[in-house]
Amino acid sequence: MRADARKNRDHLLAVAGTAIAEQGVDVSLRDIARRADVGLATLLRHYPTREALLEALLRTSFDELTTRAAELETSNSPEDALVSWLRDCVAWTTEYRGVTVLMAAAIEDTESALHASCVTLRTAGARLLTRAQAAGTARTDIDGTDLFALIAALAWLGDQPSLAPRADRLFGVVANAILTSAGSDHAEPDSRRPR
Repeated sequence: MRADARKNRDHLLAVAGTAIAEQGVDVSLRDIARRADVGLATLLRHYPTREALLEALLRTSFDELTTRAAELETSNSPEDALVSWLRDCVAWTTEYRGVTVLMAAAIEDTESALHASCVTLRTAGARLLTRAQAAGTARTDIDGTDLFALIAALAWLGDQPSLAPRADRLFGVVANAILTSAGSDHAEPDSRRPR
C-alpha cells in the first residue's frame, strides 16, 4: 500500500474511533466521512461496510489484548493474570460505546468480519481461566464463553449512565465470584464502598 493511501486509511480510522467513542457503534458512516473531510464514497471504497470499518479499527486493540494475555500468562500468578486481563478487557470495551453487542453477535457469526478477532480474544481469556482453574484459584464451572459473556456484561454496566458509578465495585464482585481463593478482593480500592 502506498504511503499516502495508508495515511488516508489511518486518518479515517482515527476519525471513526473518535466518532464511535462519542456516539457509539451506530454512528452514521456519512457523519464519519464528513468529520474526516472525505466523501462517503471514499470511506466506502476503503471500508465497504460498517463491520469492515469496525474490524479495522478494533483489530489492533484485539491484538494488544491477546498479546497482553500471553504476557500475563508468563509473568503473573494465575489469579492475578486472569483478573488483570479481565480488567483490561472491560476497560477497553467501554472506550467504544455499543461494541460489546457487536462482539457478542460476531462470536457466533462465522461470516462476520469481527468473528476471527473475537474468537482469538475469547481463546486468550480461556487460556488464562484454564491456568487459574488448574492452579485451583478459579472456579471450574465456567469456561471461556462464560468469561467472554461476563466481559460484555461488565462493559454494558459502564455504558449505562445510572449504573456506571457501580461498575468498578461490581467488577470486584464478579472477579471475586470467579476466584476460589479465600480472602480475595479484586475491587478497586475506592470502589469497595457501596454507592
